[in-house]
Amino acid sequence: MLDELTRRFLSVVIGARVGDAMGTPTEGLEPFEIEERFGWVSDFVGDGTDDSLMATLLANALIGTDGRAGADDWAAQWLAESGSVREKRDKFFLSVLHTMQKLHYGWLPRRVAAGNMPSSSSAMAIWPVGLVNAGHPFEAAAQAYALAALVHVGDVDYCQDAAAAVAAAVAAGLRPGTAVAEACALALQALHPVSGAGMRKLIEDALKLAEDSDGYEEFRRQYHARWRQTIMCDSRETVPAAFALAVLADGDLVGAVEYGANFGRDADTIASMVGALCGATNGGRPLPPAWVDRLGAPAMTSATGVAGQLAHTAREKASRYLQDLGTVPGLTSGPERS
Repeated sequence: MLDELTRRFLSVVIGARVGDAMGTPTEGLEPFEIEERFGWVSDFVGDGTDDSLMATLLANALIGTDGRAGADDWAAQWLAESGSVREKRDKFFLSVLHTMQKLHYGWLPRRVAAGNMPSSSSAMAIWPVGLVNAGHPFEAAAQAYALAALVHVGDVDYCQDAAAAVAAAVAAGLRPGTAVAEACALALQALHPVSGAGMRKLIEDALKLAEDSDGYEEFRRQYHARWRQTIMCDSRETVPAAFALAVLADGDLVGAVEYGANFGRDADTIASMVGALCGATNGGRPLPPAWVDRLGAPAMTSATGVAGQLAHTAREKASRYLQDLGTVPGLTSGPERS
């Protein structure tokens, strides 16, 4: 029997992994191509691609550092698991492989991202940060900013804002009774007020489009007409789409993931992030039986193990924070009055 926190975390793990897997066959396709080839995609094979593999590297780094991981720790995890990455190198994005190679050559983690192209490589993998900061979107955003600097800096540092938004939304969504629209709104507040304004505006406008659209098809059509970037994996295209689709589906985990998988362009990444966002607000409700059956026992055991370890890490991190507060006189109680 899983405890409540692990159940809630498991919804995020499964939502992200199923979204990744369901969107894999539609990645790079236009919406009309998806309809011609598949009709409506609602099934999947496997449990994900580089989106899930990158998130697993980050989860392991967080677990190994008691939830404190920064860019140096994530880089160390990349190097520690470089053998398994090389075995699956065909699944990883080129800029990530390039970054890892520079780490092997001894580049400092804070410098390896220089020159990287825009992508969703940090945003798509950042959901474990939301879990270890459950209920605290500002803390999740701050940690996500630090971690995303391993992949995106300089002219593409708006990708840090994208990662921070996803992590903050997951953390906020884990608050009991929080709907997905509220979680998204709290996440936007956690972005840097000036530097993050561009990403905030893109997400706000996408959410407004979802609110005003007459259903999924209209939203998808208008979104592709207005939000497309030169590179389909640019987080300025994928992350606003993920937020808007989560709200358009009213937080329904199955519906939102299917929306992402049928969206086109970087569909696996969009569906994975949508799965994490709606998994966070799922409230620990039972997972879709069809998903559990399709994943199979080994994948479910793996996901449950990750959820359980991250839940333990989140508890320890929260407990440590409260203990540290208690070491500062007067910080946890009001001023004394004579």
